Amino acid sequence: MTVNLNSKPKYEFGGPLGATAIVLGLPALLYALFFACNDRSGCPSPALLNFRSLSWTTLKSEIPWPDGGIRGFASWEVTGWVLAYYMLSLVLYRVLPASVMYGTKLRQSGRPLKYRFNAFSSTLVQLIPCAVGTYIYGADFVLWTFIDENYLQLLTANILIAYVISLCVYVKSFTVKPGNDDMRELAKGGHTGNLIYDFYIGRELNPRIEVPFVGEVDIKAWLEMRPGLTGWALIDLAFVAKQYCNYGSLSDSILFVTAVQMYYVLEGQYAEAGILGMMDITTDGLGFMLTFGDIAWVPFLYSTQCRYLSVYPVQLGLAGTSAVALVFAIGLYIFRSANNQKSVFRKSPDDPSVARMSYIQTKRGTRLLTSGWWGMARHINYFGDWLQASPFSLPTGIAGYAILPAGSVVASVGSFTMLDGREVTQEAARGWGMLFTYFYAVYFATLLIHRERRDDVACGEKYGEDWEEYKKQVKWRIVPGVY
Repeated sequence: MTVNLNSKPKYEFGGPLGATAIVLGLPALLYALFFACNDRSGCPSPALLNFRSLSWTTLKSEIPWPDGGIRGFASWEVTGWVLAYYMLSLVLYRVLPASVMYGTKLRQSGRPLKYRFNAFSSTLVQLIPCAVGTYIYGADFVLWTFIDENYLQLLTANILIAYVISLCVYVKSFTVKPGNDDMRELAKGGHTGNLIYDFYIGRELNPRIEVPFVGEVDIKAWLEMRPGLTGWALIDLAFVAKQYCNYGSLSDSILFVTAVQMYYVLEGQYAEAGILGMMDITTDGLGFMLTFGDIAWVPFLYSTQCRYLSVYPVQLGLAGTSAVALVFAIGLYIFRSANNQKSVFRKSPDDPSVARMSYIQTKRGTRLLTSGWWGMARHINYFGDWLQASPFSLPTGIAGYAILPAGSVVASVGSFTMLDGREVTQEAARGWGMLFTYFYAVYFATLLIHRERRDDVACGEKYGEDWEEYKKQVKWRIVPGVY
């Protein structure tokens, strides 16, 4: 496969400068979120609320900065256990029963790749011994304490693994041969010739490797649905155990958030085959963007709410729990109903539920729905997806807390006393913690808006004038009447 050197590369994400900022900046952001919102001094650390007098000496004393300095960010032992966890995921991928399906046809060969799906059962196999261990040892089960005590080192290990995988698949992508006899090809926008951008966006579309005793593994599909998502669930559970260790009880907020996020993980893995139609699989190459997102960004950012609640146990009450549950249910209904409507229309257009819906017959031979959910907005499912994910953040309320030494007098409403005697109160921190607990909601909205824009460009190239006509009939992008 050759690159047309006379054509100007089409960049996304701010081009090479944006890619560089993301490759270097996102890992630093995850570290900053961990240090600034902590269980030592507060969320945020009190020193950060007095920016004019802020000094490194003061801040360092308030954050869980490791004794060994930068060297303390990593641990050979922790990294070894993380690698063992990845190997376990690979073994389960191979030995457990799986459904085998074909993906979309490749552009060059016109043939589809074969995929193996069993992420759901793999996660259940890993959760069962965790349940047994918790039943026997309670909140002091070794896995939960290990995750809590080595959170920083776990984060570093996964970031390093993301860099290594990204570098390996980047180098390996240069062995893709013209003609595609071995079912390999480069991603359409991943071989611009700019090193940092291609490293970030991903050169090879579907890199695969042969793992001893495991066999062929599609790295991208495996990373998408396995170690990161399961890791997210495990981290959540570790912080549930931590709240119990801190207070001797569990708040309704952390139980709700954990339940919703566990559903999100398990339902996604149960419907794992759905990734075959996602842009991540069909269009994007495997680079730092997807690799880091799958195994570092998702498990460590998305568990922020449980990490927060493990220290500040918000009590929602029946009314509060019902309200956030309603938001989740509405979002889930919109997301599932819209996606199901599209699926039925594609597979069985004569089905009574969709037979009378209006549509545009494209020159490509496919049909674009212009009524039902898809007549309201071009990506109404994205709105449902964001709405069902917003309860990740809502249970944290007006977030923020400060941790005071044992024996401190705290008279304000909403203060808590840990079993070790330390007092947790909001005081001046009230509201500032939302920068951490609601960051996910803002990020996810931005992600969906950007994804919709990318899909709009892709559909414009795919359908041409028919897509322009579709946009005239369906004016709203994601939220009817708003955007």
